[in-house]
Amino acid sequence: MRTTFTRRTSPPRGVRSWWGKAWLRAVEEATYSEAELRPGRAAARRGDVGGITVDGGSLVAAVRDGEDAWTVEVAVPELDEAARDGFVEAVAAESGRIAELLAGNLPHDLVEHAEELGVELLPYGGELAATCTCPHYLDPCAHAVAVLIQAGWLVDADPLVLLAIRGLDREQLLAALHARAAGDPAPGEPRVGDLADDVELAVDAAVRARAMIAAFESEVSAES
Repeated sequence: MRTTFTRRTSPPRGVRSWWGKAWLRAVEEATYSEAELRPGRAAARRGDVGGITVDGGSLVAAVRDGEDAWTVEVAVPELDEAARDGFVEAVAAESGRIAELLAGNLPHDLVEHAEELGVELLPYGGELAATCTCPHYLDPCAHAVAVLIQAGWLVDADPLVLLAIRGLDREQLLAALHARAAGDPAPGEPRVGDLADDVELAVDAAVRARAMIAAFESEVSAES
């Protein structure tokens, strides 16, 4: 499902999650030199990046540069069918993992479990292929770096954005979990379908709490 996120501002306390930091490390790996990385970071922090459109396997955004504006497109490999099934299996292995994901947390043991099943969720630098309408000859240019950094902010705030980029958005994940739980579970296996409605209620409360914390941090940052 294609989703466009509004223009972002720099997180008051920076990227804090381990998966958000992993994304930014991949951006650094993908960048040719500091000559692109430094101005890309500055452009991201200034808010030169417009709304980022996230779809399975792609990111698209416009970046302002003086009086010009350039369009950046980033391609990220999607999980194939076997990898999507493997990730759903890893999520369903422990009932608490569903709630964690929907509440904005990506458990490290979930990612490790997925890797054991052959699912590489977090991208590495070589998987971030960017193009830009600007005349710069390097990939990624500073404009693309700015988009990738802001995408990292989105991923940091909500790991479901990472899943959507990889081709498994929230609705698809829940549908796959419900479908998996439709049959009789093995002894001791959690009934994902039975838990989903209760999880949604808990997640709504968690999302509201996170929004209140973010608003408080923004006010503190503005006052300091």
